[in-house]
Parts: sequence; structure tokens; C-alpha cells
Amino acid sequence: MNSKIKNCIQLNPWITIPNLFVSIVTFLVLSTSAKAQQQTLSIEDAIAISLANNYDILLSRNDSSLAALDYSYSVYAFAPRLNATGGMIYNIVDNKRVLANGTKRDGNNIKSSNLTASVSLNWTLFDGLKMFATRKKLGEFMELGELQIKNQVVTSVAEVMRTYYDIVRQQQQLKAIEEQMDLINERLKLAQYKLDIGTGAKPDMLQAQIDLNAQRSAHMTQQTNILKLKEQLNQLLAVSVNTNYSVIDSIPINATLSLDAIQSGVTSVNPQLLITQKNLDIAQLTLKEKKADRFPVISFNSAYNFNRNDNKSVVDPYQPLFNQNRGFNYGLAATIPLFNGMNTRRLIKSAELDIKYQELLYKRDLAQITSSIANAYKDYDLHKRTLQLEEDNIKLVRENLFIARERYRLGVSTFLEMREAQRSLEDANNRLIGARYNTKVAEIELMRLRGDLVQ
Repeated sequence: MNSKIKNCIQLNPWITIPNLFVSIVTFLVLSTSAKAQQQTLSIEDAIAISLANNYDILLSRNDSSLAALDYSYSVYAFAPRLNATGGMIYNIVDNKRVLANGTKRDGNNIKSSNLTASVSLNWTLFDGLKMFATRKKLGEFMELGELQIKNQVVTSVAEVMRTYYDIVRQQQQLKAIEEQMDLINERLKLAQYKLDIGTGAKPDMLQAQIDLNAQRSAHMTQQTNILKLKEQLNQLLAVSVNTNYSVIDSIPINATLSLDAIQSGVTSVNPQLLITQKNLDIAQLTLKEKKADRFPVISFNSAYNFNRNDNKSVVDPYQPLFNQNRGFNYGLAATIPLFNGMNTRRLIKSAELDIKYQELLYKRDLAQITSSIANAYKDYDLHKRTLQLEEDNIKLVRENLFIARERYRLGVSTFLEMREAQRSLEDANNRLIGARYNTKVAEIELMRLRGDLVQ
């Protein structure tokens, strides 16, 4: 992979592009200017811009950031809980008492205040090792988020590459149409010349003009197709739809891929398989959490309490005017689960079923990916051999066209022979361009299935 792309991929779980920031901004500024000279967008720069801007990648990155945030605070699950409370109450009351001996005691506008404060500590010492399983589970969720980013990156990069090389294909198709227009225009001039000197027929000249008009129509359609594909690529890059640029004029092919190399170690590279395996690991940790609910929870508790009661006056002579208490306490507490309606057992059974479900998902995904790789490689091998055949064939077609043009110019062949040779070149170009693009698409699909589009 190009070094620019490697520099912009950071699966931790953030993706940054520090080395490309200036170049990308410059590219976008120049591209949005209608009068600026059209810039060439390489496939590496297209991928880098997509990694920085693609909305699907940004959404996956946000989810992964939340998981990473949860894990960064998970260490505090082992720390004690410390809480402080306090309060101040003022009382103004009127009091009237009649004692058993008939004595009456009245008090009006009696003022008092009560101040309370406490600091309490609760520290879970043992909960069936649930806190350890929970912390490890949060770590697995963080790694799952990173894998989901990579999976989305692989998917987005593959889509960007397919669209980018489709633009290249359509531009090659446009050049092939322009070549046909030149050939037909030459044929039209020859037909007109022969008609003028009395050795040709008008239908030959008219047919050449009809063929030229058809190619002109195809040329306009092709230009529109290229613009539409560029708009699709702009959407994938998350840039303005008016951004304009040129692309490279060739489609590089890696003809060295082998089925054994693609299949080797795919279980440790393919993002989808890694995600399924990570979900299985999370399900197993969930089972440990549920089993921990069978054990007692032992905690250490401690508190410091302060209480002060201040009465300005009292009705009862035995009631204190001022009372203050403060003290420290500590001890152990145990919560022993005895019966909760078999809910713990139900949750354990549910977690066990989820593990079996995740195992089946992994086996299914492994079978599907293995089959997809085998089929994709068959397509790759077919298109690669077809490409080689068409590259050899185009040489024969061009040689045949050269001979037909010279024979027609010398008057030893017919107009139809010349037209048929040109149509053979058109068909051969279409097949060659299609074979080259199909080979590249099959190559991209193989690398996507393996997960090697990004490292």
C-alpha cells in the first residue's frame, strides 16, 4: 500500500491524515475553482480523502470512541465509592404541654438548629469476580469498535477503488470512441473523394456520415457517464459535488495473486471474521458475569458521622440545650443471593444460548467468506486470462485494420470490408477495456475479502 495511505490509517480507533492535510486542502481548493487548472487525483489521494471524510467511517469512529471512553474509566470499577452528605435545619415552634400532675408548660417561638454531616465509604471486595469480567468485556468492546472501523474502512476503500477505476474505464472508452470518430472521418473523406472522382458510390459516403453521427452521440453520452461517476466518487469522498479533477489513464493489474496466498491466514485478517470472533469472546464474558451473580457480594463499609443540635430554649428541663455527636464506624457486609425467582439461572441459560449462536455465526461467516474467496479467485483468473487474450487480439485487429485501410485507399477492397475492420476494432477495444476493468474489480474483491486493502 502507498505510504500516504499507511500514514492516514490509525486503528486505535482514530484515523488521521497529518501527512496529507496540506495536500488535500490544496487539492480541494484548486478543484473548486472553475478557472483553476484541472488537478490529477491519484487513487492513493482518493483513498486518503475518503478515510478522512467518509461519513460511514466517521460514524464507526464515533461508536468506537465511545467504547474506548468506557474502557478508559473501567479501572475505577475496582475503586471504593466515597460519598459525603450534609444538612442544616432550622426550627421555630410553639410548644404546649400538660403533665400528668396537672402542671402546664408553654413555650412560644422556640428556636433550634440541627447540623448533620457524614462521609461514607463502600468498597466491594468480592462479587464472584464479576468486576474483572466486566472490565475485560469493556476492553473487548473497545477492540470490537476498532475492528468495526477497519471493516468499514475496507468496505469504503473498495467502493472508492471500484468507482475510481470505473471512471478510468469510461475515459478509456471515451478515447476509443474518439479513435473511431477519427477513423470514420477518414473513411468519410475517402468515400467523398472517390465519389468526387467518379469511382465511389454515394451510399458509401452517406453510411460513413451516419456512422460518424452515431459515434458523436455515443461521445456525448460517454462524457455524461463520466460526470455522473465523478459525482458518485465525490459523494464517497464527502467533497463538493462540483469538485472537478482528472484521473490516471491506466488501470494497473496485479497478476501475481494466488488462491493459497489469499486463503492463508484469512481467519486472522478478515475484519468480518474478526468481528464475529470478538462477539463470541464478548458472549463468553457475559456468561461469566451472569454466573458471578450466584456468589455472595462482600463489601467493606465505613462512615464518619457528625450531628449537632442547638436549642435556644427548652420547655422540658431535662431536654439539653446543646447536643453534639460525632464518630467513626466500619465493618463488613455480605449480600447472599438465596432466591430471585430463578432469574439468575434464566440469564445464565440465555448467555449460553448466545454463545452457541455466536459460534454458529462464526462458522457461517467462515464458510461464506471461504466460498466467496474461491469464487472471486475464479473470476479473477478468468478475467486475467481474458485480458491476456484481448491484449493479443487487439494487435491482430489493428494490423488487420491497417491492411484494410491501405487496400481501400488503393481501391482493391470494398467500403464494407473497411467498415467491418473498423467495427472489429471497436468491438475489440470494448472487450479489452472491459476485461481490464473486470480483472481489477476481481482483484479488489479478493483483497477486500482477505482484508488487505488496508494494513
